[in-house]
Amino acid sequence: MSTDAAGEGRTHEDLLSDLEVIEEQPLDERVAAYAALHDELARRLESGPRDHHA
Repeated sequence: MSTDAAGEGRTHEDLLSDLEVIEEQPLDERVAAYAALHDELARRLESGPRDHHA
């Protein structure tokens, strides 16, 4: 996957590209790839800026 060390700076296009790559893999490999992508996105959400004004 294309990310920098902190996982920041990823664009919508980067995510779509990653999803396309994952979808081309055999099913058993897709499971692990989607799990890794989920973990990465969850880490980014947890470490991102918090909006306490909502």
